[in-house]
Amino acid sequence: MPDSYDFIKSVLDVSTDSIVVIEASGEVVFANTHWNEFGRANGFLSTYDWGGANYLAVCDVAAESGDADAARAAEGIRKVSRAEQDCYYLEYPCHSSVGQRWFMMKVSQFVLTDTQYLVITHNDITQRKNAEEDVAKLTRLDDLTGIPNRRNFEEALSYQWKRSIRMKTPISLAMIDIDHFKQVNDTYGHSIGDKYLTFLASIFSKVAKRPDDICARYGGEEFVLLFGDTDKAGAVQVIDELTKNVRSLKIPNENASTKPIITLSIGLKTLYPTKNDSSEDFLLSVDNLLYAAKRAGRDTMAASLSSDNHQTADFEIVN
Repeated sequence: MPDSYDFIKSVLDVSTDSIVVIEASGEVVFANTHWNEFGRANGFLSTYDWGGANYLAVCDVAAESGDADAARAAEGIRKVSRAEQDCYYLEYPCHSSVGQRWFMMKVSQFVLTDTQYLVITHNDITQRKNAEEDVAKLTRLDDLTGIPNRRNFEEALSYQWKRSIRMKTPISLAMIDIDHFKQVNDTYGHSIGDKYLTFLASIFSKVAKRPDDICARYGGEEFVLLFGDTDKAGAVQVIDELTKNVRSLKIPNENASTKPIITLSIGLKTLYPTKNDSSEDFLLSVDNLLYAAKRAGRDTMAASLSSDNHQTADFEIVN
């Protein structure tokens, strides 16, 4: 097998991975064709010569400007150089104006004639990441309605809870139950019941307009609406408008024991959480308020008057 430089270079140049070889100091001693093409496509001039450039210096400059991935890359390269680990891997985004892209960086090292060299490869893993994201979305969405599922909601609540504690902002949660939904299935059949759920889910979702809001199917005919940085007055207004909107649609439920149309029972609570509170207690409080709305005759909202995470006795009924 030929062992000439031209032969080895030709092999590396046909690789679809971006490959660069540097010395321990960071000085580039070799860059394959794909490396140079990728550089030109991402801001480096077509005349830029990587030969003799310092890759570590490029990473350090980017890190100083706030690029966390560049900082991690530089630290990983130095760890391999110091023999603190055999290889270093870094998965990072490199998005462009035409789409989102992801890459896997690998750093390894070898010694030749008493000189240490580091081999750095960047492999495009966008296709794999997109497939993973598609799977992740499916596991976080309700199969029937297509809106976030309970797991997705619980993750959003955990995030908003911590954010509210840190920012000292209110968080509001509404738990919605479709009144007498069993009668829908019994009267019109489960296929119609599924269509009702999907249609109502789309209406509920329109209320969750901001990035900090989420509408999710909590289970069966129960839904939740989480509003970040929203006080009680704002939440009551939004939910009151939602209940009136659903009433005005006059969706048939002719055998319901209250009204012959679809109505909602809702529990609503607003809290300024502290580190002494728990999101589990918050959920339980809202669930208790939902049942208070049902006991009050349904087609109504029970909104807590208290900001105490353990207090649910004080509430008002909003019709």
